[in-house]
Amino acid sequence: MGALSSTNGPRGADEPKVIGHAVVIAGGGPTGLMLAGELALAGVDVAIVERRESQALDGLRAGGLHIRTIEVLDQRGIADRFIAQGRVVRSAPFADTALDMSDQPTRHNYYLALWQDRIERTLAGWVDELKVPIYRGCEVTGFAQDDTGVDVDLADGRQLRAQYLVGCDGGRSLIRKKAGIDFPGWDPSTSYLIAEIETDEEPQWGVRRGEKGINAIGKLEPRSREAGSLSSGEVGGTCARVVLNEPDIVQGEEPTLSNVREALIAVYGTDFGLCKASYVSRFTDMARQAARYRDRRVLLAGDAAHVHSPKGGQGLNIGVQDAVNLGWKLAQVIHGTATESLLDTYHAERHPVGARVLRNTMALTAIDRKDDRLEALREVMYELLQKDAPRQQYVAMVSGLDIRYDLGEGHPLLGRRVPDLDVVTADGPVRVFTLLHDGRPVLLNLGEPGGIEIAAWATRVKVIDAKYSGAWELPAVGLVAAPAAVLIRPDGYVAWVGGPGQKGLTDALTTWFGPAAA
Repeated sequence: MGALSSTNGPRGADEPKVIGHAVVIAGGGPTGLMLAGELALAGVDVAIVERRESQALDGLRAGGLHIRTIEVLDQRGIADRFIAQGRVVRSAPFADTALDMSDQPTRHNYYLALWQDRIERTLAGWVDELKVPIYRGCEVTGFAQDDTGVDVDLADGRQLRAQYLVGCDGGRSLIRKKAGIDFPGWDPSTSYLIAEIETDEEPQWGVRRGEKGINAIGKLEPRSREAGSLSSGEVGGTCARVVLNEPDIVQGEEPTLSNVREALIAVYGTDFGLCKASYVSRFTDMARQAARYRDRRVLLAGDAAHVHSPKGGQGLNIGVQDAVNLGWKLAQVIHGTATESLLDTYHAERHPVGARVLRNTMALTAIDRKDDRLEALREVMYELLQKDAPRQQYVAMVSGLDIRYDLGEGHPLLGRRVPDLDVVTADGPVRVFTLLHDGRPVLLNLGEPGGIEIAAWATRVKVIDAKYSGAWELPAVGLVAAPAAVLIRPDGYVAWVGGPGQKGLTDALTTWFGPAAA
């Protein structure tokens, strides 16, 4: 029987059979949690349905946060919660090398190594502070949408009614399937096992490239042993984390200790006296993407919208960024300040991002394989990536810094994330990202104070008069001309750049934040 999270208490005997929310999110992983937080910040009645009784995860899953994801968390004032728990890594992997990322023009010029269980627990803590109810230990089993909303059926017999339903329920998404949204792409060419194991013999540490890709065995040092892991208790052998190619492609089946033994023997010729495993999970390099991110009142985000190889560690990150793109748009439609057509921009902007990640993870998977021709390709690519411009472009791509939404021609800032500048206002110095903590759009006027008037949108858009005399530098672009003003969306992307006569400002305000108030 599902129950609400502690923010709302357990299900009561007098609880109505049909419970209403503005938005119901299926899935309480990183994407669902981030979306719930974004909607709650905007004053939307949102609830999550999550099959797990708690935020606990089996296994480690994703291993960290890329630059742009840290930035969007910083835009909400919660990045420090993650940074305090993680390990800063100032390089990005490429094949069996590492590329410097410390010269990226951002406050967070690093990858933050942090396991998914901690990422989820930290996001869940934020969502709890925002009083978002979570129906735990329960799953969505079906739904029916009409012109005004969606009836959502839960496994325990209850029914929710929402204006919108968002599927953040993973690669096997029931929401996507029930909505009839196609999921085209590429079948897997290999499957992998990831496990934490104990062996009687010391294994062969490090990376070994095979015909199907990378195999790796990493030592578990005492300082990195985590509660609940094999190494947190008394052990008599050697503990390691392993990533192994399987001899044959396997999908759908729960992996076992025997599968790990078979994979070790296939790669290394021995199982090193394998004794036990605290967890074993399987993943593949299947690459698929939803043909549509929206079907009327049903939307998809995260793995429900796109699955791919974990190469480059991009999956969790683009899911969180999906949520930040969708949240403010959905909130405006819920509040009636924008029409439903604004939701079409979610697919238009995020589908190309997902498609690009599918392509680059396919490339990264292929280039890891053991083959003379691929070895030659690796050498050529590595040689090119020693030069600053290609290296910076690659790092910007995998870290999400080079995203540019197609908002038309104009200043290089248009459609790109705004830099986190230190500006000076009448109240003193402030970071641009601090201005976005409440999730509201900002019109940053860097010209004559009071020189921009948007009274018709004053309740929706904050106008901040500020001064900034430093350089404007964009990742993979370089220095750009300083703008007179910028209209910054709640997701941190620039919707308008000021010029003579404020041309195009009214159109931009109307497009993104609804028609002028009467």
